[in-house]
Amino acid sequence: MAIFSVYVVNKAGGLIYQLDHHAPRADTEKTFSFPLDLVLRPHDERVVVAFGQRDGIRVGHAVLAINGAEVNGRLTADGKDVMEFLSNPANYPVSIRFGRHRLSSNEKLMLASMFHSLFAIGSQLSPEVGSSGIEMLETDTFKLHCFQTLTGIKFMVLADPRQAGIDALLRKIYEIYSDFALKNPFYSLEMPIRCELFDQNLKLALEAAEKAGPFGPGS
Repeated sequence: MAIFSVYVVNKAGGLIYQLDHHAPRADTEKTFSFPLDLVLRPHDERVVVAFGQRDGIRVGHAVLAINGAEVNGRLTADGKDVMEFLSNPANYPVSIRFGRHRLSSNEKLMLASMFHSLFAIGSQLSPEVGSSGIEMLETDTFKLHCFQTLTGIKFMVLADPRQAGIDALLRKIYEIYSDFALKNPFYSLEMPIRCELFDQNLKLALEAAEKAGPFGPGS
């Protein structure tokens, strides 16, 4: 069981806190000879595998590093185009690390805002007055759980589909937010949360949830 990440979104749809807690998959690094037996294509400012799965490398995985140096989008560490570099036989053998693309800060901000809008749409589509918005989205690899407070703050947890106790965890995170963010004299409402005690207690709560599932009384 695993909890992947936590998002806190203010009532205006702005991302005010985000924590990546658990990496679901490890990267895969292989040494290749020319020609490369994978089909790569540029996609959304990065280079991804379009065809040819092998040794843990899957379609959709991005090129993360070449010869141990991190790739910056479609460019190598020294500013060369990744596609051009990998099409040159003189650069082989070459070591390439593949893996799931890491979301940038801007991408996380955008996705949080998009979910805020979807949450509102879910509420408006309801045939009953006063319905909540989206409380859970499910895929084959994770579930997104959402809890909105009366003041409009949304707490979102992305977790393994088999992870138990997420409803209790969301309310525990709300308690931690109330105790260590709202009671912090230096914290401004609706602004990004930068509080060491909030970070520490949130991580402890996530670890407890992964180990024990639902929280017990008085936890």
